[in-house]
Amino acid sequence: MRFMSYFAGLSAVVGATLAAGAAAAQIAMDSLEIKGAPVQAGTGFQFGATDLARDIHWLDGLLNVIIAAITIFVLALLIWVIVRFNRRTNPTPARFTHNQPLEVAWTVIPIIILVFIGAFSLPVLFKQLDVPEGDVTIKITGFQWYWGYEYVDEGIDFASFMLQRDELAEHGYPDDVFLLATDTAMVVPTGRDIVVQITGADVIHSWFVPAFGVKQDAVPGRLTEKWFRVDEGNEGIYFGQCTELCGKDHAYMPITVIAVTPEDYERWLEGAREGIVSLPLSYDVASAD
Repeated sequence: MRFMSYFAGLSAVVGATLAAGAAAAQIAMDSLEIKGAPVQAGTGFQFGATDLARDIHWLDGLLNVIIAAITIFVLALLIWVIVRFNRRTNPTPARFTHNQPLEVAWTVIPIIILVFIGAFSLPVLFKQLDVPEGDVTIKITGFQWYWGYEYVDEGIDFASFMLQRDELAEHGYPDDVFLLATDTAMVVPTGRDIVVQITGADVIHSWFVPAFGVKQDAVPGRLTEKWFRVDEGNEGIYFGQCTELCGKDHAYMPITVIAVTPEDYERWLEGAREGIVSLPLSYDVASAD
């Protein structure tokens, strides 16, 4: 019975989503750029569209400097010991077993380094965990294998499924976003605090949008809050992925978030309240470089 109930519910959600996607939401925008997407052969972070993401990028840079300095220091010590205390240059080894000042130093210095790291990393962590009163609250539910979105203050809910390659052009996307783009997207206004309430319906999933600096496991039976604020002027399309192995189609439940101006968001809400949740990209979509 649970098996049949699951597929009955899934069919209802798919039907509602397809019906909504068939309608054309009228939002006046000249262009929308793909700003948050993986880059071929890229090695750095994606574009940071929020303060949270930029804080993480800065902290990562600081930690890399500290790690590099420690690595170089330890490597220099190893080279010095190899050169200075090998059998040829030091045929008679010392017989002492303790060096109290050195032992104190290698205990105190790491403590100082850890305190220094904590002084910068804890404020970043607390900023992520200090969830403000949201201007928009969205409940996100992970399913096998798609995402459900519910705008809790608006009575709007829909499902988001990955687009197949032959569906991309119909929805206005270029071919290079295959496995990233979805038929419907989570739409948010820029310059507003967005609170996301994340949970799972079946197994553990994980909602992750790199450009926002937000990653949270979607655990069945738990409702976890995160938040972000997309900067004004950073209107665009942002992609993410489920990052918790959740079954055979784990790789095929991407995330699409479209950030628009507050005015365009209000226009989208008007259509979404009538069941028109799809935001057609009837204009050219510029790929991120």
